[in-house]
Amino acid sequence: MSKTPSIPPRFRAPSALTWVLVVGFAAFFIQGLIASNISIDRLVRGANNLVRFIGQAVPPDFSRAPNIADAMLETLNIAIVGVTFGCLLSIPLALLAARNTAPNAVIRTAARFIISVSRTIPDLIWALIFVVTVGLGPLAGILAIIMDTIGFAARFYSERFEEVQKGPSEALTATGAGRLSVIFGAILPESFASMTATSLFSVEKAIRSAVTLGLVGAGGIGVELSTSMRLFRYDQAAAIILVILVVVIAFEQISSSIRKRII
Repeated sequence: MSKTPSIPPRFRAPSALTWVLVVGFAAFFIQGLIASNISIDRLVRGANNLVRFIGQAVPPDFSRAPNIADAMLETLNIAIVGVTFGCLLSIPLALLAARNTAPNAVIRTAARFIISVSRTIPDLIWALIFVVTVGLGPLAGILAIIMDTIGFAARFYSERFEEVQKGPSEALTATGAGRLSVIFGAILPESFASMTATSLFSVEKAIRSAVTLGLVGAGGIGVELSTSMRLFRYDQAAAIILVILVVVIAFEQISSSIRKRII
C-alpha cells in the first residue's frame, strides 16, 4: 500500500515586525532613488564624460614616475606602520573585551565601547580629525590607520579569544597558573594563526585606505592623484591608478599565499 506523500508545511504569514521592516526598507529605497535624481539624460551625459575621460587618460603618462614611486612608498609606509601599531594595541584591547580574558564586566564593556567607536567612525573622518590636530602629512595618515585597524583587528581578535577551547586553559589553571600565564600559555598560542590572518587582512585594507587618505591631506599617493585630477592631467592620473592597482593586487597575492601556509 503506497504511502501518501507528506504535504510540505504551508507558508507562514509574515509577522507584523517583518512587515514593518519590509515596508520601512522599501520606503528608504524609494526615497533614496528620488533623492539621487537619477535620469536617463544624466546617465547618457555621464557615459559621454567617461568616454572623454578615458580618451584623455590613454596612454598613461609615466613622466613623473620617480615622484609616483616616492608617493607610493610613502603610502606603503603609512599602511605598514599604522597597521603594526594598530595590531599591537589591538591585542591588549581585545583581551580586555573578550569574555574569557576580561577582568570584569565593566572593563569588558569599556573595551568593547572603544573598539566600537574605532570601527564606527570611517577612516576618512579619522584622517580629517588628525589632519586638524597634527597637521598635513603621513603622521595624520598613520594615526588614522591605527584607529581604523583597532576597530577592525581588535574585534576579530576578541572573538577568536572567546572561541579558544577551554581544555588547555583549564589544565594550566589546575596547575596553579595565573591569568597572565593562561593567556600567554594557552589563549594567544591557540589564536596565533587566526590573528596573523586578520593582521594580513588589516594590511590589505590599510593600503587601500592609505590611498584615499591622501585625498584629504594625510600623505601618500592620494595627494599625487588628487593633484593630477584637479589639474585635469588625466593621463598622469591613469599612471597613478595603474601603479596603485599593481601594488594592491601584488600584496593581495602575497597575503593570500601567506594565509594558505599558516591556516
